[in-house]
Amino acid sequence: MGLSASDTDASRWISAFQKTLQNSGWTDGRNVKIDYRWGTGDARTIRTYAAELIGLAPDVIVTRGSTASRTMQQETNSIPIVFVAVSDPIGSGFVTSFAHPDGNITGFANHEDTMAAKWLELLKEIAPQVASATVIHYPENPATAAFLHAIEAAAPGLGMQVARAGVRDAAEISRAFEVLARESNSGVIALADVVTNVHRELIIRLAAQYHLPAVYAFRYWARAGGLASYGADVVEQWRGAASYVGRILKGEKPRDLPVQAPTKFELVINLKTAKALGFDIPPTLLARADEVIE
Repeated sequence: MGLSASDTDASRWISAFQKTLQNSGWTDGRNVKIDYRWGTGDARTIRTYAAELIGLAPDVIVTRGSTASRTMQQETNSIPIVFVAVSDPIGSGFVTSFAHPDGNITGFANHEDTMAAKWLELLKEIAPQVASATVIHYPENPATAAFLHAIEAAAPGLGMQVARAGVRDAAEISRAFEVLARESNSGVIALADVVTNVHRELIIRLAAQYHLPAVYAFRYWARAGGLASYGADVVEQWRGAASYVGRILKGEKPRDLPVQAPTKFELVINLKTAKALGFDIPPTLLARADEVIE
């Protein structure tokens, strides 16, 4: 995991993973042993822990996100890997196809690059006056490029401009928002990756501080105070990963387990945040929302 061990959302995902694994006949401490490593958004720490886990000679490894998955893929081409929340697994070089992964790695993809255009559309729908969007992202994420290109391609049709803000730590995030605050009619799209996820509370707080409309990729951002999110059901992906782990422990191979694309997407609007920032959410948007936080 690229997140912190104290991350409450990560704890929910792990709980869903463990319960599903137990339903498949595998109970931690009884007939399976689960070791955890938490990268806390630091690429060097993730590399160190990846090597440690390989040294334990596990039967299967679970990774979350593109950065952790890429690091683990570089460490082994024989130990089975099941990834969760990876964007563009083909373009990132994890698998050759969804139907036939053809290697030691498979898992659950969370977005296609076309999803990025929907984030920009959502931002414009919430705040029609927005003329430019800054994309906050971790530049080392192998899936970032596809999302950036999709957002930039969609911008002219919405009468918008797009800027990029690559961030690697809290200080760079703060500086990016300071630049944004000096611009008028601007908004934010925060891509979810190893750095932004760890610092999501900071990003949400800065967006509120500078009264910037911001759109995020997952429900847990909106539930943490973010204005709006649209993305895959993360908990469902962890349940799927547990199912795949159980099948691998019983002898199946990753190459025979197709990569799964999400089937459920959630639109969440934080009406409390919208009111605090002075945004009037269109009734048609509220009607489409899967969850409205008040």
